[in-house]
Amino acid sequence: MTAIDVSELVRLRAQRPEAVAEAAARRIRRPLIRSTGPSAGRLMIIAADHPARGALAVGDRRLAMADRLDLLERLCLALSRPGVDGVLASADILDDLLLLGALEDRVVVGSMNRGGLAGAAFELDDRFTGHRPEDLTRLGFDAGKLLLRIDYEDPRSLDTLYSSARAIDAMAERRLPVFVEPFICHRVDGRLRTDLGAEAVTRSIAIASGLAGTSAYTWLKVPVTQNPDDMARVMETSTLPAVLLGGEIGGDQEGAYEKWRGALRLPTVQGLVVGRSLLYPVDGDVAGAVDIAVGLL
Repeated sequence: MTAIDVSELVRLRAQRPEAVAEAAARRIRRPLIRSTGPSAGRLMIIAADHPARGALAVGDRRLAMADRLDLLERLCLALSRPGVDGVLASADILDDLLLLGALEDRVVVGSMNRGGLAGAAFELDDRFTGHRPEDLTRLGFDAGKLLLRIDYEDPRSLDTLYSSARAIDAMAERRLPVFVEPFICHRVDGRLRTDLGAEAVTRSIAIASGLAGTSAYTWLKVPVTQNPDDMARVMETSTLPAVLLGGEIGGDQEGAYEKWRGALRLPTVQGLVVGRSLLYPVDGDVAGAVDIAVGLL
């Protein structure tokens, strides 16, 4: 993996905090979707916004993503692989990657609402504690992403729906794409669980697609359904472009690839946004896992 000098990174942050804005200003940008080349019309994004919500576990390793040096090294390696288009992360991680020069000619997606901390009593109160639309514009980033979890029995879901709609409006005003990640959720023994059944995913897509005053800049970020054979019917719910999210795959890396492969054939599915399963693969081979995922496109 790429060796990173933490001391130099910290020195820059402590002595020259303006270096982040300077790196953002000189960053080489690219279109969200390339029109030419081997991956034309497709997206492969590496996700790393989990820590900002306190979600640090990978499998049975409860604090795997808490080692920032290790995470940055894995991210830099993943971003260096052919066919990888960019990264989705919170401000602290994107600032590090800017200072490391790892975001040149890459799509940069800022994570917008991280207030619904994993396991918290207020988890469904997904407030916008991350990038604002004006931050994404100021830094010259390429898109934003918001999490939209809905529990029909939790009135706080209405607050999330409302604030998400207004965030989509603000992004559209700036002509910035926003990836909306919708889920229908339920509390089971006090813990929040996502429903990946075909009907629940269908409803979540329908709700997300109808938010805000325009859907012109809205993308969907959707899971593969519990039964992958249901995906074709589920994805008929909307004409919005969509990417698949990776999610937890346990130890079945090959099974995950097969699920993604099938769903990627659907007409609205434009690519993958995958995090932990590629950054922390079961066999430890980050480059190999990323290359296989890119090959699915």
